[in-house]
Amino acid sequence: MDVIATRQRWTHGYAFVLAATASAVGLGNIWKFPYILGQNGGGAFLLIYLGCIALIGIPVMMAEVMIGRRGRRSPGYAALAVARESRAHDTWAIVGWIGILALFLIMTFYVVVAGWVFAYVPQAASGAFAGASPGEVSVTFQAITTSGPGMLFWTTLVILGTCAVVALGLRNGLERWAGWLMPLLFVLLLVAMGSAMLIGDVSRALEFMFFPDFAALDSHSILIAVGHAFFTMTLASGVLMMFGAYLPQETSIAGTAIGVAIADTAIALFAGLAIFPIVFAYGLDPAAGPGLMFEALPLALSAIPAGVLLATVFFAVLSIGVFSTMLANVQVFVHLLRERFGMHPAGAAMVSGLAIWGLSLVTIASFTGAEWAQIELTLLGRELPTLYHLMEHASINILLPLSGLLIALFAGWVIPRHIATMEMGPNRTAYPLWRVIMRYLAPVALLGLFWQLSDLGGHLPLA
Repeated sequence: MDVIATRQRWTHGYAFVLAATASAVGLGNIWKFPYILGQNGGGAFLLIYLGCIALIGIPVMMAEVMIGRRGRRSPGYAALAVARESRAHDTWAIVGWIGILALFLIMTFYVVVAGWVFAYVPQAASGAFAGASPGEVSVTFQAITTSGPGMLFWTTLVILGTCAVVALGLRNGLERWAGWLMPLLFVLLLVAMGSAMLIGDVSRALEFMFFPDFAALDSHSILIAVGHAFFTMTLASGVLMMFGAYLPQETSIAGTAIGVAIADTAIALFAGLAIFPIVFAYGLDPAAGPGLMFEALPLALSAIPAGVLLATVFFAVLSIGVFSTMLANVQVFVHLLRERFGMHPAGAAMVSGLAIWGLSLVTIASFTGAEWAQIELTLLGRELPTLYHLMEHASINILLPLSGLLIALFAGWVIPRHIATMEMGPNRTAYPLWRVIMRYLAPVALLGLFWQLSDLGGHLPLA
């Protein structure tokens, strides 16, 4: 087996932070997090969320990166190598394989939603929403999300663009593109945020997002915080384990994990400050779901000076977010194919892209109402009307929490102290705390997520 990671490294720890942030930043950050922040106690929820990031998100990320760097292989093989070094059974390799399966399923429908976002950029730039009525904007959204040929075109375009970049290799592809996409996204977010503060209702947005309402908190809110902290950092999907395989030995795992957490949270908060001043200034419903992004905001922006420019900037930000996620996540499959079959980066990118594109047809068929994609199934308390809903539910609500639980158990109970301290540093204060979190706190929190999903029919946010 050709261990590709022994010949590839990030040029520096900063590259890892940018690539991991690129994987984490998506629709969940830019829309979902600000909304759940406001609906669950504002500043009170933010404190709990930051606590979950510190006590669960960062420690689990450190465990994933540690396994990847120690094994220097793709996730399944890295977990296998660490298990053997720890004198544990080979079945612990499942720690890596479950995450990869979940990631593949997620990418097959995420790429379709990415296509929607890309389709909106030329619509916004051409002024299609300027002076449009609510009905006309709604028709545009429905046309994009129900047209089989249209979705096929934009999905294919996103796949081709992703594969073209990833085929360039780690440093010339993902690392280089993340190096300018993430700063560009940050700058555009600042532009959007500044514009929103000039024309929107800033006071109501700040109150919605940050006013501490502890009465709005309950056990359900805490589980939402745990779930979003876990999934917004792209944990348990194999991405961080794979990126850890590229991490230089001298780079601090804790430092890079903290850097990713800060960048990811900052982007989510800036996105909220860019969206919600406009939401409240124009009487929009902050709980409107996808309709808020694709119908309500374009309608509001079309009614203000420079609305065409602001709408274009907004969807450009979304496009950068979803495209960077595609780049980072597809890199995992490319590495696996190169390692297992010795494929060239371009060939591995092509095979990965074709596989994702092929299964994305199931999502497109589900959205267009194809009879063969309709099902009647209830799983863990959630009704699943289409094959798309089945793939989404299985990957996000079952496989990812299961993968996270296994990672915590593997790191906390199987990997011996000398291996963990060799990778993360022999800090006598931090290591015992990290081990306690992996053994007890993280497993309990993830079991709580399973309870939430089965008992309440919940739905966890997609990063």
